[in-house]
Amino acid sequence: MTDALDPIRFDTKTAVLLREDLPPWQELNVTAFLMTGIAGAHPELIGEPYLDADGQEYLRMMIQPVLVLVGDAELLRLAHGRAIGRQLSTSIFTAQLFATGNDRDNRAAVAAVPTASLDLVGIGVHGPKNAVDKAMKGARMHA
Repeated sequence: MTDALDPIRFDTKTAVLLREDLPPWQELNVTAFLMTGIAGAHPELIGEPYLDADGQEYLRMMIQPVLVLVGDAELLRLAHGRAIGRQLSTSIFTAQLFATGNDRDNRAAVAAVPTASLDLVGIGVHGPKNAVDKAMKGARMHA
C-alpha cells in the first residue's frame, strides 16, 4: 500500500534540448512547440483537469516534470542522433520554422532537408529515463 504523500516516481522522462544561442522569445516558442509533439504522441502524459478552491476548472497538463536543457549546435546534433538511435519519441524544431507561420509550411520545411542536414534549434524527447539521460548526455540545465 502506498501513502498518498509518498513521492511519485516515473519510469519515463521528458526533456527539451535548446540551442544555447537562442533569444528568450525563441526558447519559449520552441519549447512550447516541441512539447505539443510529445503531448500529442503520449496522451497518457496528460493528467486530469485542475480545479481551484472555487470549482473553476482549468486545462489538463503534464503529469511529470519536463527538463529544459541547453547545449551548442554540435551537442544538439549528437543528442538528436542518440535519440533517434534509441528510438525515443522525438520532436524537432529547425531554424527554418521561424520563417513559417503554419503547420503545413513547417512540415514542408522539414521535409525539404535530409536528416543529417537539419539546422536544429531544439529537440524534445520522451522515453525510458536511462535512454533519455544517455541521449541528452553533455547538456546542461537551462538557467
